[in-house]
Amino acid sequence: METRILPLNADSIAEAAQLILAGQVVAVPTETVYGLAADATSSEAVARIYEAKRRPAFNPLIVHVPDLAAAEQIGKFDDRAEALASRHWPGPLTLVVPLRAGSRIASIVTAGLPTIGLRVPEHPAIQQLLRAVGRPLAAPSANASGSISPTRAEHVLKSLDGRIPLIIDAGATERGLESTIVAATGGPLRLLRPGPIAIEAEVGSADRIEAPGQLASHYAPSKPLRTGAVDAADDEYMIGFGEITGDASLSPSGNLVEAAARLFDLLHQADASAKPRIAVAPIPEEGLGAAINDRLRRASA
Repeated sequence: METRILPLNADSIAEAAQLILAGQVVAVPTETVYGLAADATSSEAVARIYEAKRRPAFNPLIVHVPDLAAAEQIGKFDDRAEALASRHWPGPLTLVVPLRAGSRIASIVTAGLPTIGLRVPEHPAIQQLLRAVGRPLAAPSANASGSISPTRAEHVLKSLDGRIPLIIDAGATERGLESTIVAATGGPLRLLRPGPIAIEAEVGSADRIEAPGQLASHYAPSKPLRTGAVDAADDEYMIGFGEITGDASLSPSGNLVEAAARLFDLLHQADASAKPRIAVAPIPEEGLGAAINDRLRRASA
């Protein structure tokens, strides 16, 4: 299969919509990372996501919809879930809620769970695609499962060349970090994955998979990765932060927003370097730093 890259415009959105309606999978930017989008009501189409990503079947997918009204046709929102959605959608927040009977979502999307992860994205590319297709889109990150998440079209091509027909290119993503995932399924709110939006919630259990990004090893480069490094060995590519410079820096000024946006970009850069190992400077465990460290822990597992 030839994988083409087209710039974001009306023609590329129309072509992507046609491919999705024909049961194919396309890569499209969101405000977090590039996503791999397929019709969430088609088991065969969603299976192509798993095939392209080589993704474990027990790891569920996030479903993207254009607005809260569309989300409420698929999942059951209690008052707290609705309040979070009203406050943070469109944006980088995924809500795991009970699946509504008769939603038409393919069971492969939820990996057999009675819940579903829903998000209303902000990026114009995926919003335009959602409205052109007129169906909910299952859209995990557009990379081979377990590898570094893609923040640029070229990252997608490197990981999935020959496995998907089309990548829509709208440049680097703004957030550069996958969405915060919160479960609102009864009882206290539970944080399943930290991300760009800070939510007050209990930390969810890692004993079972309820959402993407809960595998112990995830977002991983092909090289060994060492975290909390204040200096680098001769054979390590050093990713700095703040006063620790290294070969490249997440943020020379110590800005966590900048660091989150650059994280996967620099992991790709380090993975492509001539050095066989990667070291990353310490990141403070506060605000977005907690989400960055979560990704780095999984990448180094």
